[in-house]
Amino acid sequence: MFSFVSDDGLDIHVHEWPPAKGARGVVQLSHGMGEHAARYRRLAEALSAEGFAVYGNDHRGHGLSMNGRPGHLGEDGWNRLVADMATLTRLLKERHPDLPLVLIGHSMGSSAVQHFLLDHGDLLDGAVLAGTTALDGQLAMLERARSRHELYNAGFQPVRTRYDWLSRDEAQVDAYISDPLCGTPLDADGMRDMHAAAARLACPESVPAGLPLYVMVGSRDPLNAGLTLSDLLVSRYRAAGLTDLTYRAYPGARHELFNETNADEIIADLVAWVAGVTG
Repeated sequence: MFSFVSDDGLDIHVHEWPPAKGARGVVQLSHGMGEHAARYRRLAEALSAEGFAVYGNDHRGHGLSMNGRPGHLGEDGWNRLVADMATLTRLLKERHPDLPLVLIGHSMGSSAVQHFLLDHGDLLDGAVLAGTTALDGQLAMLERARSRHELYNAGFQPVRTRYDWLSRDEAQVDAYISDPLCGTPLDADGMRDMHAAAARLACPESVPAGLPLYVMVGSRDPLNAGLTLSDLLVSRYRAAGLTDLTYRAYPGARHELFNETNADEIIADLVAWVAGVTG
């Protein structure tokens, strides 16, 4: 593990999973809201076993990069969160100057990757949006709901916990609930800052047209209203001219694909895609 200092003085902590031998490529991870990068160990180890050097920072307000209190991003926090990711990307390119680099984001982390692609897509050799959605469409859904958990759990009644929507794997849901670094959403300022980016994310024309992009979701992920919003997201990228776009929806899977009952299949598919785009 190492850390770097963000432009507002916050220490951003980075987890790393090196390959056993020389690296063939680099993978950077961007985790979701209310969690941390160490939860991606299973995915990271699968990638490192195939020769990839894997790194994932705890976003500001999360995990070991706490900014005063959980979920607090600080002033202009969303833009700084994305800027932290770009800083890490540049650090990794300095560490591995001759290797291709792929950025993988899940959930909120995938929205951050969508934002990253608008301004820094030229730094990447591929990008993955997992458990993703069209943020503006998701916001419209949330405005009509009484609570986030009520909306997301609506299709899984009767529910065992508030977090049944995360995965069909009850052990993974319980592990999330018992993790003291999980479960706290962004505070009101952080939510406001993230939501303010939704209009920009809906217009991806500045994303490099030749960048390989992999969009992967569960068919029962409540963030997508029956795939309606992930379909919308993909259609926007295609309309923007992206020529190498893979879109995969896993039947029955919920939100956390890498913690699903068929996670081995999902991770194997992702590792194969990363290996393909990095040559």
